[in-house]
Amino acid sequence: MKPSGLDRLFTPHSIAVIGASSNPQKAGHVVIRHLLAGQFRGPILPVSTDSQAIAGVLAYPDVASLPLAPDLAIICTRRERVLPLVEALGQRGAGAVIILAGDFSDQERAELQRLRHQYGIRLLGPNSMGMLLPGQGINASFSPIAAKPGQVAFLSQSAAVSTTILDWAKQHEVGFSAFISLGDHCDIDFGQLLDQLSRDGTTRAILLYMDKLHDARHFLSAARAASRNKPILVLKSGRHDPSHGLDNVYDAAIRRAGMLRVRDTHELFAAVETLNHSLHLKGERLAIISNGRGLANMAADVLQERGGKLAGFPLDIGSDADIQAYQDALDNVLQGDEADAILLIHAPSLTARGVELARNLIDYLKQHPRARRFNLLTNWAGEFSAQEGRRLFNEAGIPTYRTPESAVNAFMHMVEYRRNQKQLMETPASLQGDKVDLALCKKLIQQALTRSQFKLDTHLVQPLLQASGLATLPTWIVTDAIEATLTAEQIGYPVAVKLRSQDIAHKSSVHGVMLNLRTSSEVAQAADAILDRVRQHDPGARIEGLLVQRMARRSGGLELRIRIQQDPVFGPVILLGESGAEPREMVAALPPLNQALARYQIIEALKSRKIREQASPERLDIMALAQVLCQLSELLLAFPEIVELDLHPLQACGDEMVVLDASLTLNDKPSATGSTLAIRPYPTELEEGAWLKDRSHVLLRPIRPEDEPAHKQFVLRVSDEDRYKRFFADVGELGHEELARMTQIDYDREMAFVAVGQEGVFDQQILGVVRAISTPDKRDAEFAILVRSDLKGLGLGTLLMEKIIRYAKEAQIGQLSGMTMPINLGMIKLAKRLGFHIDMQLEEGVVEMLLPCGESGGAV
Repeated sequence: MKPSGLDRLFTPHSIAVIGASSNPQKAGHVVIRHLLAGQFRGPILPVSTDSQAIAGVLAYPDVASLPLAPDLAIICTRRERVLPLVEALGQRGAGAVIILAGDFSDQERAELQRLRHQYGIRLLGPNSMGMLLPGQGINASFSPIAAKPGQVAFLSQSAAVSTTILDWAKQHEVGFSAFISLGDHCDIDFGQLLDQLSRDGTTRAILLYMDKLHDARHFLSAARAASRNKPILVLKSGRHDPSHGLDNVYDAAIRRAGMLRVRDTHELFAAVETLNHSLHLKGERLAIISNGRGLANMAADVLQERGGKLAGFPLDIGSDADIQAYQDALDNVLQGDEADAILLIHAPSLTARGVELARNLIDYLKQHPRARRFNLLTNWAGEFSAQEGRRLFNEAGIPTYRTPESAVNAFMHMVEYRRNQKQLMETPASLQGDKVDLALCKKLIQQALTRSQFKLDTHLVQPLLQASGLATLPTWIVTDAIEATLTAEQIGYPVAVKLRSQDIAHKSSVHGVMLNLRTSSEVAQAADAILDRVRQHDPGARIEGLLVQRMARRSGGLELRIRIQQDPVFGPVILLGESGAEPREMVAALPPLNQALARYQIIEALKSRKIREQASPERLDIMALAQVLCQLSELLLAFPEIVELDLHPLQACGDEMVVLDASLTLNDKPSATGSTLAIRPYPTELEEGAWLKDRSHVLLRPIRPEDEPAHKQFVLRVSDEDRYKRFFADVGELGHEELARMTQIDYDREMAFVAVGQEGVFDQQILGVVRAISTPDKRDAEFAILVRSDLKGLGLGTLLMEKIIRYAKEAQIGQLSGMTMPINLGMIKLAKRLGFHIDMQLEEGVVEMLLPCGESGGAV
């Protein structure tokens, strides 16, 4: 296949500099000098209208005069000249362009995007500082600071942050596999760069500095795929800028994709120090050894505040500790099994000079037979006297930090990354209890829209909540105090009286809710008082009456708020907090939710004290509340007409969840839910029934996370020989992690269809599976198929292969490709019959199968 534009950006064989200059003050001169200094091995092609040569390199008067189509071009001219130059480069066949100029208008940006699509050229910028690929000797930037080769990639939307990181890295001798300034997004964004870096063998970890996302769905899809193999840390600015969306939603998105968020540059520097050494976490128990009690306690405090595990107590070996004391303390921990990691802290001391101690401990650790079993971190505290010691540790490959807090924070980054990945692979339980009656919900929503009821209060939304499996309190509408009193007498005390008015968004602003009314006189007084306050507060407000509601019978429960709303970046989100909390104060989650994801949202709310459990006979039933969140998620996915849904409050008493008050906002012209969600939900539309040759019925459907137990049983019913043909190796019983990767898939870039029996002894059993994993640009998808060994000859393989071929064509995937063994004659015969091109490579012992599916896939 022809290399993509991103391939030509990351591995260019030729680089053109447009607007090259002999003036040392201009970007066109700086970029040429940087490319020459980096010893890039391919041709460097200056384009200049003023000079025949730049820095001794022959220049060309225009793009058309270039002797070849450059893989990469850097445009160093002013903004007004960029558009015609991009068109000229597109006509010449350039692969990618870096645009340094900024301040483009919306119209100019739209024209850049048109040229990008017309010529298939990739654009980094505008307003980019450029790109550094130190391992290839490429410094295609105007950064005043170069970078050395390393294993950490850094992506940034800010040139100022980029140069700050480079300056810090130079002092600490930290290298990078890639250092890329995105500038103002026009084409290439975080998601596409993550896709590229996830396949880069040099990059072991990725750091992002982010102002704002533009394509949340692609970003989360790419980040989830990359973070399974490489830690990704995010520094997000603009936490209080409303134009960026809610910051707690960014928190939820970063967690959902398996990434970690750092809060400031101090944490970021500490993370770079750790990731630069490519540490693999041995375990969570951290032992602390220090020659100062205060420093040790500071480290222990941060560890416990962040939920870490302290191995024993901080070991203070005394301010007069010498080298031997450090060795003895270190050996004591290394010989035991109580810790997985060790933090060595040293404050300036006369009895153990920092440099001498560092050299001694480095040699000691290299020789100790058990040292490799532990993660080792150091904090040589201070500045002047500690610098040389920290340098020695860095050269020895042992992470070192300026403060005990930064050392612990860096360790907890590794711990939280592993915890996050483990949580994401947890097998969710199937929904229990009342299910959502989608047919009834659809009828109720259509009735509301037909009546032009776009804002529904508690009384009107109550039937929809009940159809969704949620418990509510009976509610009646009244017009005045007399009707309120009569209704209260009928339903029984105590009751609540609430205002009905679409013109008053918050009832609390006029004290429009009166609770625990126990007599007719209290009800009458409350009703009259509410109506009087509204007339005084907002005389023009339309009053639609009052609601009378029986009070919940139980006391001591939690009053919670659950809110669905639209985020400008991530689309629909689900927020959870205490009653009275504002959206920015709640814990967010991105739908779709399952039981495991909902449970983690609740645990996060409890851990961060966004929900504070009260002293009551019954504790909050987390699984019951998770059930409510899952039901709301299902409702949201099914009905894109839902703009906002606010349960405020929901009373939680043990496992009893009752909605006390609610409001719903609908839109009669919604977008398709799947297109607005940041994460693609389960594609119900791809389910279809089929018949096997023995006339038994099966359901072909996408795989679900809940299928893990059934998938495990399915694999066990496949013979060793068939498993060997599928996995190209002897495979025993698959563990949870392997099964989780097979069942918890990203439907945007991977698909797996299972054939599920629908009758008899095979009812609800997985009988076969076919999957296809697509490249990010959809040019190719690699497929694999496996059928139960005792069910061959029934046509299962044909049904599954035809299903995945239809899917590939509908998804506009360029081609399906697969590989099998020459002895797998059944698969080879089936592939031939379905139109695959077969390439027998007997010397390699493989057979390649290839089926063109249509267009070559859309660039992302």
